[in-house]
Amino acid sequence: MNAFIEELKWRGLFSDMTPGTEDQLNKEMTKAYIGFDPTADSLHIGSLIQIKILAHFQQHGHQPIALVGGATGMIGDPSGKSAERNLLSEETLLYYVDCLKNQLSRFLKFDGNGDNKAILVNNYDWMKNFTFLDFAKNIGKHITVNYMMAKDSVKKRFSGDSGVDGMSFTEFTYQLLQGYDYLHLYQNEGVKLQMGGSDQWGNITTGTELIRRKAQGEAYALTVPLITKADGSKFGKSESGENYWLDAKKTSPYKFYQFWLNATDSDAERFIKFYTFLPKEEIEALIDEHNGNPGERKLQKKLAEEVTVWVHGEKEYEKALTATKILFGRSTAEDFANLDEDTFLEIFDGVPQTEISKTEVLGQNIVDLLSNSGFLNSKSEATRELKGNAISVNKTKVDDQYSASENNLIDGKFLLLQKGKKNYFIVKAI
Repeated sequence: MNAFIEELKWRGLFSDMTPGTEDQLNKEMTKAYIGFDPTADSLHIGSLIQIKILAHFQQHGHQPIALVGGATGMIGDPSGKSAERNLLSEETLLYYVDCLKNQLSRFLKFDGNGDNKAILVNNYDWMKNFTFLDFAKNIGKHITVNYMMAKDSVKKRFSGDSGVDGMSFTEFTYQLLQGYDYLHLYQNEGVKLQMGGSDQWGNITTGTELIRRKAQGEAYALTVPLITKADGSKFGKSESGENYWLDAKKTSPYKFYQFWLNATDSDAERFIKFYTFLPKEEIEALIDEHNGNPGERKLQKKLAEEVTVWVHGEKEYEKALTATKILFGRSTAEDFANLDEDTFLEIFDGVPQTEISKTEVLGQNIVDLLSNSGFLNSKSEATRELKGNAISVNKTKVDDQYSASENNLIDGKFLLLQKGKKNYFIVKAI
């Protein structure tokens, strides 16, 4: 078995491939591409599998090509969709393309002198001057409507199974446009393989058919499964339906880390194969170790570490780890001192806060601060709670002699007040 295919299979990342694919990979260094539609200014964790497939492909000596769909993104892929996508303006779309280019360059090796260094392309570059008449004459005549109608993504929309009756001509042409991408890359870049999610099988094989009919060439297809949670629910969204983005400004590294850390045991066992580059022997040893003591959650911790470092880097992982220690009460004063504002507010999202001038915060007796800030109702209540050892500042117990100094301020501006285990209040010194 080809080493790349073998790796995909033991990781559970193989769905299907056309005949001859494995022979092609064994014969020579092969160029393969995966397309990414620019529907936002960032990719989200739903794209991580496709990125990882390209990375594995490169590690096994082949050449990966990441295609950003500046042209096809104007239409929207109907595969797996129950409704037509809202079309974006050209200005917005080109901005999204640039954002995705920058992101993808972090995950693949585009530098160096090797023959298999990654390539980044935008299909708008070869589609922008292609007239409709040229497309109809040179491409459309090679694929029949009967062939296009037989694709599952089309049949579902026409049968009403998706909840929407029919599809526009714009969306109907998507598989031909994606097929032309494959033809263009085959003829101009020597690409012989397109990869993608299993929902892309119809679109990809339209490309292989177009290459066979138009260029009398051989091209191949390989797909990976669509990822769901063990309970069958959709992967990659929060309970409120929000995406987990790869851009730290849209989803903080702390929140990203928490997503992986909170995986169930069954999901963690699958995800550590899917989303990390750890070798088979190490993963199997981790699973055995975890099963011996599930309460320590070693599998989840290693999964969260590996993916966070891969996406955000070691420094952001360390900050997320510190934030997690703070959240679960295993922090030190130094941990608080090293927190930045965004991470601090992310950890204590929803905690009430007030603003007080810095002169009133620093040096003020804790009794006055507790009452003047509005956290407690009166000085007598503050005194009583302090005597009962119920008050903490920045997760450290304090007595009635405490007063805050500049060194106590988190990121130079915050104090975290706490009564008991779960009653928090934030004071922002301005």
